Amino acid sequence: MGGISARNLKMEFGSFVAVRNVSFEVASGEFVTLLGPSGCGKTTLLKMISGFLTPTHGEIHLAGQDVTRTPPEKRDTALCFQSYALFPHLSVLENLEFGLRQKRVAGPERKTRLDAVISALDLSLHLEKLPNQLSGGQQQRVALGRALVMRPSVILFDEPLSNLDAKLRDQVRIEIRRIQRDFGLTAIYVTHDQAEALAMSDRVFVMNGGVIEQADTPETLYGAPKTSFVADFIGSANVLEACVTGTDGNGGVELATSLGPLFAKKTDLQEGRMVKICWRPEHADLEAGGTNRLTARVTHRAFQGHFTDLHLDMDGTDIRIQTNRPGILEGDTVSFSLQPEQIVLLEAVA
Repeated sequence: MGGISARNLKMEFGSFVAVRNVSFEVASGEFVTLLGPSGCGKTTLLKMISGFLTPTHGEIHLAGQDVTRTPPEKRDTALCFQSYALFPHLSVLENLEFGLRQKRVAGPERKTRLDAVISALDLSLHLEKLPNQLSGGQQQRVALGRALVMRPSVILFDEPLSNLDAKLRDQVRIEIRRIQRDFGLTAIYVTHDQAEALAMSDRVFVMNGGVIEQADTPETLYGAPKTSFVADFIGSANVLEACVTGTDGNGGVELATSLGPLFAKKTDLQEGRMVKICWRPEHADLEAGGTNRLTARVTHRAFQGHFTDLHLDMDGTDIRIQTNRPGILEGDTVSFSLQPEQIVLLEAVA
């Protein structure tokens, strides 16, 4: 199996630049998700990796081989489409073996590959059915199986779960991850759904405006975002502007914000520097006192099962917290504290 290497990729459509100077490495057997809003360049980047688009500039290497201008059918990749792209007039078995017959894979080897994939995807009871006789989840498994029988070194997913309902999405994404691991595949997965990205990936590349803003593990992206875009796109975050006004004497800095003075654990920022900061709603502690104690009025509440989502107003600044404390109603005043290490300093403000 092989990894993927990209250097200075750029994709222009006339005067529009969809991807600009993107470089990255994906290790063999790694599961990487391209995550971002519509128009961020993630699907364009996937199409360059698969060979359906030739970059305006830059290079792509698969398993050490330059494939920048190699057509899709000659790359050791397989693509799972959002629409499944099954042949409606062929049975499940015929769909599964279509690529193998096109590649003239010998009968015994063809049977070995088909048997392995049919077993792994639990498709044995559906082999004689046509695609329109299958559920959405079953069709997705057939599309995945058709890719897997080709034994690619790299498998690419273009929002494969977007047509499924929420419960089925959870089931199929678990299957995709299991199969990727079992077969040792290198995977690139495109989605705009942060829950999918966090649940499935070894690393996530968060894209915005044609560039990768941050490439990290799901845990690092959530706990230590580097920009306000990443903080706001991955989960929920309260993002504010702040001015560094001094140090707290304990290896941290004092910040002037619209919520009042706050203290954060950071030592290398100069006094007077304007930065953006963030903190996660679940980090608000309604029980403890001490540092960074704030009081605000509840303007909206939403019960979410394992927590209640509270929207607060503090002197004209809207913030959000999550709590398990029962009985808090709209119009109530609540006090909470934030630990300095839970306040993350992001990019400087120009």
